[in-house]
Amino acid sequence: MSAPALPAALRPRLLGRTVVNTVAGIAVLYTLLPVLWLVLASAKDQDALSGSDILSLRGFSFLPNLRELFATDHGIFGRWYVNSLLYAVLGGALSALISIACGYAFDKYRFRHKEKLFGLVLAAVMVPQTVLALPLYLVASSAGLVNTFWAVFIPVLFNPFGVYLGRIFSEGYVPGEVLEAARIDGASELTAYVRVALRMLGPGLVTVFLFQLTAIWNNFFLPMVMLSDQKLYPVSLGLYTWNSSATVSPEYYPIVIMGSLLAVLPLIVAFILLQRFWRSGLTAGAVK
Repeated sequence: MSAPALPAALRPRLLGRTVVNTVAGIAVLYTLLPVLWLVLASAKDQDALSGSDILSLRGFSFLPNLRELFATDHGIFGRWYVNSLLYAVLGGALSALISIACGYAFDKYRFRHKEKLFGLVLAAVMVPQTVLALPLYLVASSAGLVNTFWAVFIPVLFNPFGVYLGRIFSEGYVPGEVLEAARIDGASELTAYVRVALRMLGPGLVTVFLFQLTAIWNNFFLPMVMLSDQKLYPVSLGLYTWNSSATVSPEYYPIVIMGSLLAVLPLIVAFILLQRFWRSGLTAGAVK
């Protein structure tokens, strides 16, 4: 006896659900398989990597690879890691504060040519960062900052997309009535912003910070243009130099893979710890 046919109204719904689940599954695999390969490959020695034998149990060398990573070239990887943390964490935090403050000013204050200036901010969002690397180099060269920490740190403090998000968050999270009440109570503009508005903008601040943290941590072209001293390199540029050397010296391959694994950990930790604020920040303005 054949099974009863599904109602016609349910067929499109089930078909749509199947398509969505299939696409989501492919996206998850596309995202996780490279990370899984990185985890497995980081625990293999040079012979296992050369033979593409990362699924077997032989050639396990996780701890030796980790020790070799921090011993190669007099332990310079640790210096690169600290540099990246300074560039990304400190730079991302200051950039988020600047972006939120600028977005708040665009939202809450009236001044001449406000919308025209904001239009320039939106236009700057469209400009790829790699296009700005050479002009920034020329500016840094004229200021005597080339091959210094500041040559990489100062440019990452200003993020047009963060200013745009700051205005969106200010519109969605900071009611004008609250600020007016603070002014009536005698609060100055700076006090109203720091003690009232900035607390409401917490989810937006975290969201902008995460975006900027990711962008700075993965920044490669700007440090390559600005820096020649390897002690100032971030992790991304340092691993690139080692990977270039691996074509001549294959012993670099295991430490490059181990370094790549350690390089993604801060981003994963940041997103896990701050995901609650990030999720709420993404819904800014969605509900009135």
